[in-house]
Amino acid sequence: MKYLFSLLVLVLVSFNYKPIVSNFNNKRTSISLDTLFIDKISIRAIEIDNNKVWYAADKNRFGFVDLITNKRKERKISIDSLHLEFRSIAQTKHSIFILSVGNPALLYKIDKHDLSYKLVYRENHEKVFYDAIHFIDNKKGIAIGDPIEDTFSIITTIDGGETWNKLSNNNLPKLSPGEAAFAASNTNICIRGNRIFLVSGGVKSRIFVSDDFCKSWKVYETPIIQGKSMTGIFSADFVNEKIGIIVGGNYEAQLDNNSNKAITFDGGQTWKLIAINQGFGYSSCVQFFPNSDGNKIISVGTTGIFSTNNQGDTWNKLSDDKDTYTLRFKDSNTAFLAGKNKLVRMKF
Repeated sequence: MKYLFSLLVLVLVSFNYKPIVSNFNNKRTSISLDTLFIDKISIRAIEIDNNKVWYAADKNRFGFVDLITNKRKERKISIDSLHLEFRSIAQTKHSIFILSVGNPALLYKIDKHDLSYKLVYRENHEKVFYDAIHFIDNKKGIAIGDPIEDTFSIITTIDGGETWNKLSNNNLPKLSPGEAAFAASNTNICIRGNRIFLVSGGVKSRIFVSDDFCKSWKVYETPIIQGKSMTGIFSADFVNEKIGIIVGGNYEAQLDNNSNKAITFDGGQTWKLIAINQGFGYSSCVQFFPNSDGNKIISVGTTGIFSTNNQGDTWNKLSDDKDTYTLRFKDSNTAFLAGKNKLVRMKF
């Protein structure tokens, strides 16, 4: 049965990921996709480390694919018979960090060379649910979680991830009842320079900005759909400290593309809805193309994979794939996409 499942997935993936042609910079460009591996797995967080693609997954698993040898190496964490799902991943020079969702929240530090791991943070609470993790540099890192009281749950490190401390609610901006974050693709946090951007969803869809490592925050409204528990911003990306994009939508009405994408040119203070009633519906992840001056963007979600070369005014559909959750670029011509049962490389 295991062999039959793999064969069926391989056939489906091969069918969906045939080379296609799209328009970038008004030129017809070939786009090809190849599958690095298929498995019965769910991946919502990946990290590019030179010639390795690291992933955090469900069923207590993490690992990487070596892009030179095309070999996959994976480990499974066993602790107290817990069934862990890792939706957040980050890295420093020598270590990978993965963070689980749900109670208890478990954060592991992994040695990049031998994949040995150790628990560096644990939090027990019926409401605990961490959504994303990132590092500013090799010393400072931050993870964001849903509110237990009336603020985000935020933990930080200043020693390269050896120790983590939870910030006091008194120093964080208040959230509205029903406002939280979504663990869709490890993109609720975006860091450019020393500026931290956090995004929310649910009853309110807002952006929170800090320039002093969480000591103070500025909070801005956005026009993204909001008001229900499964509406709002699911993903954000910034080119620099000024130009950024937010996407998401209504997870319970995934074809709705009315108010699910917006762009800013002033660091999140003001936002403009783009491609209203056009392009993709619900999106779980958005990323700017490297070295495109903020013009080229790609989005993945349940209505397919879409791209734009004009800052989101119009979008081209690259694939009907509804099972890609997250993506990251290695360079301007290569991106990696992951989701249900697969890790895929896209070349432009």
